[in-house]
Amino acid sequence: MSTSVVEPPTTTKPVLSAQDLRISTTSGQEILHGVSFTLQPGKILALVGESGSGKTTAGLACLGHFRQGLKHTGGEIHLAGTGNTGSILDLPEQERRKLRGGSISYVPQDPALSLNPAMPIGRQIAEVLQVQHYGRSEEERSARVAEVLAEVGLNNSPAYQRRYPHQLSGGQQQRVGIAMAFACRPSVLVLDEPTTGLDVTTQALVLQTIAELTERHGVAGLYITHDLAVVAKIADEVVVMLSGEVVEKGPAAEVLYQPQHDYTRKLLSAVPDLAGKRQVGRVAVITGEHPVVGRESTAAAAARQQLSTPPTTDGGKLLEVTGLKLSYGKTQVLDGIDFSLAKGESMMLLGESGSGKTTLSRCIAGLNDDYKGTVRLNGEELRPGTRARTPEQRQQVQYVFQSPFSSLNPRRTICESVEVPLQMSGTLNRKQRRIRVREALDQVRLGESYLDRRPGDLSGGQRQRVAIARALVNAPQLLVCDEITSALDVSVQASIIDLLRTLQAETGMSMLFVTHNICLARHISQRMAVLQQGRIVDLGSTDEVLQRPRHEYTRELLANVPTL
Repeated sequence: MSTSVVEPPTTTKPVLSAQDLRISTTSGQEILHGVSFTLQPGKILALVGESGSGKTTAGLACLGHFRQGLKHTGGEIHLAGTGNTGSILDLPEQERRKLRGGSISYVPQDPALSLNPAMPIGRQIAEVLQVQHYGRSEEERSARVAEVLAEVGLNNSPAYQRRYPHQLSGGQQQRVGIAMAFACRPSVLVLDEPTTGLDVTTQALVLQTIAELTERHGVAGLYITHDLAVVAKIADEVVVMLSGEVVEKGPAAEVLYQPQHDYTRKLLSAVPDLAGKRQVGRVAVITGEHPVVGRESTAAAAARQQLSTPPTTDGGKLLEVTGLKLSYGKTQVLDGIDFSLAKGESMMLLGESGSGKTTLSRCIAGLNDDYKGTVRLNGEELRPGTRARTPEQRQQVQYVFQSPFSSLNPRRTICESVEVPLQMSGTLNRKQRRIRVREALDQVRLGESYLDRRPGDLSGGQRQRVAIARALVNAPQLLVCDEITSALDVSVQASIIDLLRTLQAETGMSMLFVTHNICLARHISQRMAVLQQGRIVDLGSTDEVLQRPRHEYTRELLANVPTL
């Protein structure tokens, strides 16, 4: 473990100081074990760790907030400039509430959930100002709304302020959330995974906005994240957490490039790199997930070899897409898509939010049924919707959805969820279905003990493995994975990628991997198709597209990738 944070000579008094912070469940189990850190004006401290490490709990404690079932059991948090010399955790709840949005603000992970869908964005920012009694008149507050929208790089015209959240992109929604957080000129900003679901271009804009505003206004930032590549881009200092404890802290350059703790080194080794040099997937043991034991020399090694082998281009086509078009009203979402996928091949569909990649994948799976053009599997044309396809065709193409938390029914056992495709095919009895489900869970390294558990008992990575098992029970020829790692922390992501590579080598299935995370390319795909506004602008082997991109859009995406 490294020594405490080394401060530069010009550092002023901390804006916020957490000292020996301890938080327990109401039943008495301690989950934060003496966490300490300080925030400096104009600087960003990254609080890093996997899911369950306690980083969000520590971040919310800075606002004097504790999630249901948790309580403060020790330690102090001091916030400068509030007129209170003691710990803010000793204040009555009403007093703490006054600090939130004024002296200290919060930006949550999901911008869509942080905004009121029934209220124009201008009014939502004005409401924050009104609640905090900012300004002396409506005119002064209206001027501040326009000012803060401009500060985050958005249009501040009255017409734009009348827009509703659903009329904005994810990146625009997140910048509105940042505008709300900065509206009352706070001294501390807590950001909880604010770029997790954003594509690289939008992420770069949001990170730039955060960095500029914190520096310009001298705001101290606490950036909660599991993305170490983002940490390298934005953080001045880093605190690494594991199981409720701080295991390493120091300047970002020191922690990221000269890590002292074994856990930090393992986290760094799990970060996918654009060059594909790091062997992503070998750190599953630190997450509580089941690593692929005893198979590294066979299936996993074969998968790595398969990724480095030039793809087959003749005689083995599994999927052919020709002239695919789809529009919603006057908006052309897909505009003439053509590509093919060989048997046993993995292809990445890459693009920003709104590029059409998920729409394309859903058309292939038959989840969108109003497209024009043709989709062929093994030379046989598939009807547009799943209902019009034969049971055999439905079994051959399986889909894994983005969110591991919403893709499973919380009331069903794991066995009941995974056996649904088998029930639909109607070829096996209940006992046979349970045997096949158990085999599928074995394939994803979970096993028989998970059969009668429910999704609420599982971690995010385990839920995603269950979703993959559900797709595998019918032994598909094509697996479509739609942003399946975007909600997972870096080491769980690594274990899922390792699992998919191994499964592909074992079963010989083909895979379409839909993502905006370019760094995964060399770790999961042999070929890449880059989509922009419903068209494929770059198509070729992964090496070819990454090393010699033909289109300016691809070059721009590559330029915005955060790296270590």
